[in-house]
Amino acid sequence: MPQPSLTAQEIATQPGNWRTAAALAASGPAGLPRRGERVAVVGCGTSWFMAQAYAALREAGGHGETDAFAASEFPPARRYDRVLAITRSGTTTEVLRLLAGTDLPTTAITACPDQPVAAAAGQLVDLGFADERSVVQTRFATTVLALLRAHLELEEALPAGVRTVAEAAADAERAVAWQVPRELVALEQVSFLGAGWTNGLAQEAGLKMREAALAWTEAYPAMEYRHGPVSITAPGRAAWMFGELPAGLAGEVAAVGGRLVADSGAGGLDPLADLVRVHRLAVALAAHRGLDPDRPRNLTRSIVLG
Repeated sequence: MPQPSLTAQEIATQPGNWRTAAALAASGPAGLPRRGERVAVVGCGTSWFMAQAYAALREAGGHGETDAFAASEFPPARRYDRVLAITRSGTTTEVLRLLAGTDLPTTAITACPDQPVAAAAGQLVDLGFADERSVVQTRFATTVLALLRAHLELEEALPAGVRTVAEAAADAERAVAWQVPRELVALEQVSFLGAGWTNGLAQEAGLKMREAALAWTEAYPAMEYRHGPVSITAPGRAAWMFGELPAGLAGEVAAVGGRLVADSGAGGLDPLADLVRVHRLAVALAAHRGLDPDRPRNLTRSIVLG
């Protein structure tokens, strides 16, 4: 039996990683946003999408105004109480430039505290236990969001209907054990959909499929999907919803012959655990296409600009 890819091995550790992150949050690490602070959350690629998810969760929970930016697009004239940067490698050029160039209080969450981010950020949160050898991010990204969710949970600022990290981790165990259906591997195209905090998850799901398996994927807010993107859905293609399915959407997908995947939200998986299923689908699709998810095309572990 062939050895699972490095990416697949790291995907499987996520339930435990999230529990470790929740314990870290309970220990009160310095630098995480406090209730009432006006916060900008920044990152690149996957980290930006996790920033989007956290920003929506924090603001919806009444914790404080929270914006998410790609690090290269941070508006320097805006004033915040804190800039929270997410960088797995601690070497991403755009993040380091932002941290070095702002006079605002800064915190960075990283898996590599011995890298340049340590000198650039005012405070550091070390998630080295969730670091990866893979180029394609999976467990570090979701563990960052688990940490931040747990922090909101401790502050009693989770939006209504959002589960605890302990509950999400239990759902992630189900996702890790999930057998990827052949009919999903055979899909020609997937549109990932979200609403509120799950919009970031939808964006990240699409990115994972493109990175690991060179798949044709797109991502939209669920209600925006009706305004044009539904036109690409057809037999052999799917819409995958993270969280509660808007009324009428199932009928619209069925009417154009598409497949609907809507297994998260009330009564289903936690949406973050549903993202773990997409991780597994991406690896399965890569294998189906003869690709190595550990060696994604045109990508490196960190983008360092000259």
